[in-house]
Order: sequence, then structure tokens, then C-alpha cells
Amino acid sequence: MSTAPAALIIGAGDATGGAIAQRFAREGYSVCVTRRQRDALQPLIDSIQSAGGVAHGFGCDARDEEAMIALFNQIEAEIGPLDVVVFNIGANVRFSITDTTARVYRKVWEMAAFAGFLTGRQAAKAMLPRGHGSIIFTGATASLRGSSGFAAFSSAKFALRALAQSMARELGPQGIHVAHSIIDGAIDTDFIRDNFPERYALKDQGGILDPEHIAEQYWQLHCQPKDCWTHELDLRPWMETF
Repeated sequence: MSTAPAALIIGAGDATGGAIAQRFAREGYSVCVTRRQRDALQPLIDSIQSAGGVAHGFGCDARDEEAMIALFNQIEAEIGPLDVVVFNIGANVRFSITDTTARVYRKVWEMAAFAGFLTGRQAAKAMLPRGHGSIIFTGATASLRGSSGFAAFSSAKFALRALAQSMARELGPQGIHVAHSIIDGAIDTDFIRDNFPERYALKDQGGILDPEHIAEQYWQLHCQPKDCWTHELDLRPWMETF
């Protein structure tokens, strides 16, 4: 087992999650990244390792309680003490309320809220005996207001925000920094490029969020001293209305 602290990113996709993993790896963390299919993580792992960092990939369904317990136990036993855990699963879908099936609603809740609970609970269990650590949840515009067509997504993101607030109030006095980041705007991804070309054209004007810039803010959250903790952080392009 390494003596370096470990950072776990649940939902390390090709944009924000991957950038967060790379940012912590540059600081010497043993980075642990998850997606449902481990093979999808290989490009990210290769990139981190080629830059001299340490990365471990795990195929894990974050909605599976037993799988999440096993994941945290394995990291703590074989890789290093978890010093930061980031929950970054999106689950963004859009359906009219009449087209939102029970299956869709339940699945979105499981991905964005229940999986967040499992992540936060296991992170707290790992960090509390040491009395320090950071737990960061990625939120969205939907965390603050429900828009037309986003009943399932907003409901789940509202729940995740409430979870983060409750955890912050409980765990803060015990040395654990719990933060919730609201990502309010389009992120520089292939999806935005391909589906919203008019928005993507504003990239050079700072009209969409750069994943590396988001990752930098997560690193800064983790570095904050106990006397000056941020719980909720809003990140949006300068031209985004709010």
C-alpha cells in the first residue's frame, strides 16, 4: 500500500471527472477513478500515468451498496487512506412529465441521489477515524430550480444538495469538509460540440465551462483551511444568466 493519500472520483468521465482526477494526480495523490465499465477508464489512466501520476481504475455501479462498500474497503486496504472523495455522476435526462416513466424517475434518483448517499456514507466512515478529509458533490442548475422537462433530474439533484447540506452540518465539527458545487452552464464536451454548435462557438469567448478550470476549483476547495471552508460553490461562465 502506498503512503500517498488517495483521491476517489466516482463518475470519472471524459470531461469534468477526468480533469478532477488529473488535477489531484498532479499533486501526488493516488487517484482512484470509477465508471460502470472499467474499460472506458483506460485512456484516462494512461494519460495520468504517462504524466508521472498514479491511477487505479474500478468498474463499479455506484447504485450497488455492496459494490460501494467493497470499493471503499479495497482502496483503504490496498491503495491508501482516502483524503478526498468526489461524487460526479450526472444523470441528466429530459422528458415531459407525462413521458417520465417510473423506471426513468427511479433510475435517475438512484444515479444522482442514492448513489451520492452511498458515496457520502462510505467516505464519512473512512475519514471520521482520522478526523480530516474532503467530500465534494457535483451539483447542477437543477440543484436550485426545476425547469420544464427536468422533473426527474431536478428531484434527484435537489435530494443530493440536501444530503450535502446535512452531511456538512454533521461532519464539519468532526473535521470533514463537505462541499457542494453547482455547475451552472454548458461544459466543454463532445456532446455540447455536436448538439449545441451555437453554444460551442462561444468557447473562445469564455462562454462554456472548461473542465480543467472546474477541476482547479475542486482542488482549491480541498485545500481550504478549516477556518474558511466553502460549503456551496457556484461555477458558471461570465455570460450565463442566473
